[in-house]
Amino acid sequence: MLKIRLIRSRIGATPGQRRVLDALGLRRMHKIREFRDTAPIRGMIGKVSHMVEVVS
Repeated sequence: MLKIRLIRSRIGATPGQRRVLDALGLRRMHKIREFRDTAPIRGMIGKVSHMVEVVS
């Protein structure tokens, strides 16, 4: 399982990055969501890697 936390604001993000954050359920700063470690989730994290951190 991966725990993902939003650490940077969505304000300066591109529309595509905002859609990825919405799909991950990260709408507010410092919110943590838990996901299974799958390839699609890893790809989504890669798209917004500068805005999120993986907390183990």
